[in-house]
Amino acid sequence: MASVNLSNIVKKYGDVEVVHGVNLTIEDGSFVVLLGPSGCGKSTLLRMIAGLESVTAGDVSIAGKRVNDVHPKDRNIAMVFQNYALYAHMTVKDNMSFSLTLAKRPQSEIDEKTGWAAKILNLEPYLGRYPRELSGGQRQRVAMGRAIVRDPAVFLFDEPLSNLDAKLRVQMRTEIKHLHERLKTTTVYVTHDQIEAMTMADKIVILRDGIIERVGTPMDVYDFPANLFVAQVIGSPSMNLIKGIVEKSYVLTHGGDKLPLPKSHRADIGQEVIYGIRPEDLEVGKGFPVKISVTEPTGPEIHVYGDVGDHEVCAIVRERQTFKRDSMVEFAPRLDKVHPIDAKSTLALR
Repeated sequence: MASVNLSNIVKKYGDVEVVHGVNLTIEDGSFVVLLGPSGCGKSTLLRMIAGLESVTAGDVSIAGKRVNDVHPKDRNIAMVFQNYALYAHMTVKDNMSFSLTLAKRPQSEIDEKTGWAAKILNLEPYLGRYPRELSGGQRQRVAMGRAIVRDPAVFLFDEPLSNLDAKLRVQMRTEIKHLHERLKTTTVYVTHDQIEAMTMADKIVILRDGIIERVGTPMDVYDFPANLFVAQVIGSPSMNLIKGIVEKSYVLTHGGDKLPLPKSHRADIGQEVIYGIRPEDLEVGKGFPVKISVTEPTGPEIHVYGDVGDHEVCAIVRERQTFKRDSMVEFAPRLDKVHPIDAKSTLALR
């Protein structure tokens, strides 16, 4: 196992800079998720750690050793790709053992490590099959098996579940998490799916346009978003965001509604803010009126959508209730869960 350290990492393609002085320490044995929208630089960072992309400026260190000029095969890392990258003409066993065969390891060691990985990943019945004879989830497990037989210092995952259907993604999330808990290998995982990030990570790193916006545990990032971008990225359904002006103990929306603020807020009277409140923190009761537009029953809860002035909001209701379209229903926010955000700087004010 090993820690990974990124120090002032810059990446340019010609004159275009896509990663801007990133600093990040990934602790030994941790599971870190790089999260952000397409084009934010997360896969580029991962590929620089792997050595598949050169570093324009800064240092990449693995286990305390600078590896900028070290060939990918000599960095003691293993990478799992989105498209599995399996050899179609090889069996599952041969795909998993290929790196050991190239390294001219003894056959007894190859058989032992391949058998061990197959047992962990429930691939023992499929060792004689070819990739075309496997499901998407089974192919991804083979790709993981090929990585773990190398016993690397660091695992790198580049959106490994994006080609799977919803049910398989849930299953594979669990399997990858169990694998990490068993092996305790330092893991860096790239995704644009915030559910994957929340359920799998020890630490989430949120990126935008080649800059780190927030680093923290899943619940810290969720409960204390540092700015508007982080508030929008984390949460499903996403946080409600309503513009208004601070007036004493409430925010006055442009439509004239009064949204209560917690006593501990740091906004100034007259300041233009964005009033953030998550859907699960709105309760039916005396509060502000919402004009109901759509309801979505999910089984354990109902997602209720409506309008506050010209802002759409969502509330999650867990009691069995009926909401009629165009009716007015009052929702009360949990004051300790309100997130005032400065409209100009977009920084959180709590």
